[in-house]
Amino acid sequence: MDPNGEHSGSSRPRKINVAVIGTGVIGPRHAKSVFSCEDATLFCLVDPSPAAAQIAQDFNVPLFGSVKEMHEADVAPDAAIVCTPNKTHVAVSEELLHIGVHVLVEKPISTTIESGRRLVEAAEQSGRHLLVGHHRRFNPFVTATKQALLENRIGRPIAVSGLWTTFKPPEYYQAPMEWHAQAGDGGPILINLVHEVDILQYLLGPITRVHAERSLSQRGHEAEEGAAILLRFASGVVGTFVLSDATPSPHSFEQGTGENPLLPQSGRDFYRIFGSEGTLSVGDMTLWKFGGEKEKTWTSKIGSSEVAVGKEVPFDEQIKHLVRVVRVEEKPRCTGKDGLSALMVCDAVKTAIATRQPVDI
Repeated sequence: MDPNGEHSGSSRPRKINVAVIGTGVIGPRHAKSVFSCEDATLFCLVDPSPAAAQIAQDFNVPLFGSVKEMHEADVAPDAAIVCTPNKTHVAVSEELLHIGVHVLVEKPISTTIESGRRLVEAAEQSGRHLLVGHHRRFNPFVTATKQALLENRIGRPIAVSGLWTTFKPPEYYQAPMEWHAQAGDGGPILINLVHEVDILQYLLGPITRVHAERSLSQRGHEAEEGAAILLRFASGVVGTFVLSDATPSPHSFEQGTGENPLLPQSGRDFYRIFGSEGTLSVGDMTLWKFGGEKEKTWTSKIGSSEVAVGKEVPFDEQIKHLVRVVRVEEKPRCTGKDGLSALMVCDAVKTAIATRQPVDI
């Protein structure tokens, strides 16, 4: 097989074999995308949980209790998607890289900066790709927003206001997902804000300073329920972000875009990006600009237009991208370093909450 994943003399690249590690909340969703991708094969599942047997049977694929067991059975996928609990991301990914498997690890890349750096270094030493599952970079709302900014439709970005506010039910914190409520790897900063940070940095560049205040706790969990955050970007853009997983609200990425079919789509905005020539409301995808008057002032009439959004399915697009990366047809859209950068911002938010001081990144 050559570096592009082709057999000698073959007119068509062979399918890329992909293992899914972990069958909790997100693993089966990734498995579904792999299963439906014409250029990929769902090679096997890896999970010691008894519940995994039924999922493997549904997909009609082999099941192994660990990466070691998979390797000892001489089963060698081209790539693996790591969907295990956050605190195990680094150890599982390192094990896969060590045996020569390309890795797409779910976000966050790790729960500590030190272990995240170690994983990035392990990937560099292995010669294999390390991608981070910030699948929203493939969301059509995000790609449409990115294109609008590239086309200078709001002029120079000046500020951003973001919301991720919703209500998670009690069962979200019940076994085997009780880690969602635990300090260290649970809480919406690592579970949800890390996605938002990655998108904001993808759209507006690196964040260089944060300040944050923790929100009121209603459940009494170890982990936070939310925060109010101030952001400064390297470009000079400034922003605010309100995060809460304990308030009824239609203002979240999932509800605004309808990305998660389990949540009702609200069509409400979750980001507002303010520029020198206009404002883009992301979610309802409304672009606000002055009309054709020579003088632009607050007394001028401001009009609105809609930014078109495609119909792509982010998880499916991410798998297609993984295949092209393994075939050396594309560079990773979200690298290990990108994932580490998002984690560093989230870590800075936690530090800012604890110290009540701004934190430079």
